[in-house]
Amino acid sequence: MASNLDTLVTIFGGSGFLGRAVVRALAKREYRLRVAVRRPELAGHLQPLGRVGQIHAVQVNLRYPASVEAAMRDCHVAVNLVGILTESGAQTFDAVMASGAETVAKAAAAAGARLVHVSAIGADEHSTSHYARAKAVGEQAVLGALASAATIMRPSVVFGPEDQFANRFASLARLSPALPLIGGGLTKMQPVYVGDVATAIADTVDGKARAGALYELGGPEVLTMREIMETILEITDRHRMLVSLPFGLARFQAQFLQFAPGMLKLTPDQVELLRTDNVVSDVAKAAGLTLEGLGITPDSLEAIGPQYLWRFRPAGQFQRKNA
Repeated sequence: MASNLDTLVTIFGGSGFLGRAVVRALAKREYRLRVAVRRPELAGHLQPLGRVGQIHAVQVNLRYPASVEAAMRDCHVAVNLVGILTESGAQTFDAVMASGAETVAKAAAAAGARLVHVSAIGADEHSTSHYARAKAVGEQAVLGALASAATIMRPSVVFGPEDQFANRFASLARLSPALPLIGGGLTKMQPVYVGDVATAIADTVDGKARAGALYELGGPEVLTMREIMETILEITDRHRMLVSLPFGLARFQAQFLQFAPGMLKLTPDQVELLRTDNVVSDVAKAAGLTLEGLGITPDSLEAIGPQYLWRFRPAGQFQRKNA
């Protein structure tokens, strides 16, 4: 039986939040990894995740097909994790998540490689959100180029130590006496742990997932945004008002906040995304195209959150909860 050391996996976007977890999971399974990123000199943090020489970073930009083709050379499996939450300059939703996905898929087809493409629950070509439309176009391009040689993973909102989700709200709660609930906080989500998503991707690289299938990855609980906020406040031992903010007013504010720095940034497109629930569909559950279908028992935000959100408590990790 051939060793995984004989298999080269190219991971596009492997230095980001999800990418680090995927690199760690695949390195443990002894694959050789080529991490394709825009700034390889900033990917040194990946080296300790594997053995000497196991992980190699190369420069790639999805807007330049030649760089993608070079990264795919002699590759057996590719994983495309590249995505953006907000547009900036030439890094648009269409360029990165639609055209970029097509470029990766065509390069994989030319190299005779399988592809694991990470999209998102809510991808819909008819959505009012540009992000969701671009994700849907990317999915169609991947299946058009590779068909049964591709597997698509659609996670719900992903949480974990370096996330821009729970960390963002916990950080806001440390500074603000009130937190906004866009649309009343009624939007439903199914937060999924980054480690579980990485395991699902690694299992797919192993060949355990169905070829040509579209998986929807969600955590063990369906929560409203209000419930998610309440969970984060409970974990961080903060008491803050939760203020309902109608969609219309939130979109108006986002016209200005889209230019704000860091955690204050909010774009009109993100407001549009919150108009639609972000949960695993009944169709995916019935077909077994879920984490549970892959034999993975997902972890909850309530279980994992305290492992990294303790730093937002008033007295940090030494604070005795509810003392």
